[in-house]
Amino acid sequence: MAQIILPAIWLIILIAGLPQFAETVYTPTLPEIANALKTSVPMVEYTLTIYLLGFAIGTLFWGKLSDSLGRKPCVIAGLLIFILGCISCYFSNSITMLLISRFVQAFGGSIGSVLAQTICRDAFQGPRLGKVYASVGSSLAVFPAIGPVIGGTIAANFAWFNIFLVVLAFAIIVTTFVIIYLPETHRTDLRKSVSIKEVLFKLVKDKRAMGFGLIVGACNGIMFSYFAEGSFYLIKLLGLHPSVYGLSFIPIAISTMLGGMVSKRLHNSHNTYEILRYGLLIIFIASSLFSMIIGLHTYFISLSPTWIINITILAQMCIMFGVCMATSNALALALVFYKDSIGTASSLFGFFYYACISLFTFVMGYLHNATLLIMPLYFLAISTLMLGIQKLMIAK
Repeated sequence: MAQIILPAIWLIILIAGLPQFAETVYTPTLPEIANALKTSVPMVEYTLTIYLLGFAIGTLFWGKLSDSLGRKPCVIAGLLIFILGCISCYFSNSITMLLISRFVQAFGGSIGSVLAQTICRDAFQGPRLGKVYASVGSSLAVFPAIGPVIGGTIAANFAWFNIFLVVLAFAIIVTTFVIIYLPETHRTDLRKSVSIKEVLFKLVKDKRAMGFGLIVGACNGIMFSYFAEGSFYLIKLLGLHPSVYGLSFIPIAISTMLGGMVSKRLHNSHNTYEILRYGLLIIFIASSLFSMIIGLHTYFISLSPTWIINITILAQMCIMFGVCMATSNALALALVFYKDSIGTASSLFGFFYYACISLFTFVMGYLHNATLLIMPLYFLAISTLMLGIQKLMIAK
């Protein structure tokens, strides 16, 4: 029986980080895009929603295909489609073309989620898998942070569409590394035709797996809702400069990385379920305090824009600390009983939680009303929902 050559963690991080970078890099230019393409704020926010929808559909496609063809050929094919989407985004001159281009970009880039996770599950098991997810999760925090910093710099000096040239260059570099360095982790003796129908029915009846999927979807729903709404919240409503808005993601990223590091350390003394619950409680407490302070500002005590900006960033730091703890452990636990069909199960599971993320982000765009209170209240509602899911659907 052939031994699996373990993949380099840094390469998994790059594969998974590329689409996350593409998700956030253009967010500082959302107000500019709305003006340039002569469209509404919700329509521009939906470019993020459709990206997540493309991700959901892509995960459904690539996981199943990789069970038959192997992981590496599918990663390369997905990256090439992602590159095509980047080129199309650059040349977009209408909101319709940009929406279609973002969908194509996401469909290819979804390999960064489903296949990066599948490669981890191929190569690592047990507590080691949880630690790998914690390491990857904390490292991936860098990409959403770098994205707005670069995007904000470009927005201050160049037209918005130049952002996609930067994403294109990054994609070409990652593709080159994959071709040279990525080993095949799906052994040929394990490749077989897996019934997607059977795995689907097994997943749907698995209340535990569905609970983990809802938690991953809700955690990321908060994160992407902030990406979609945050630029209008901080730039339009509070007057923050786009370049400073981009820099605000650096402390958020550091907090996210700390969440992953704490989660990894806690694995030495706590079980995975306990760490997951700690993460959910942190999200709930941070969202509650954020909502309370903005509510007081709205109805009772008027705070300066500087105070509100700092409170918003601090709240998001705390929320993302908890999100990293919760998602890394939910992902590690979700599919432990699906080793015989891990590619297909990962694709179906990924489709489910990315569809949830897309829905949560869509609702944020729908609720947008140019006020400060709606976003923190929405985050509080999602965090409350997650605690209910953890109690009702996930048994230790």
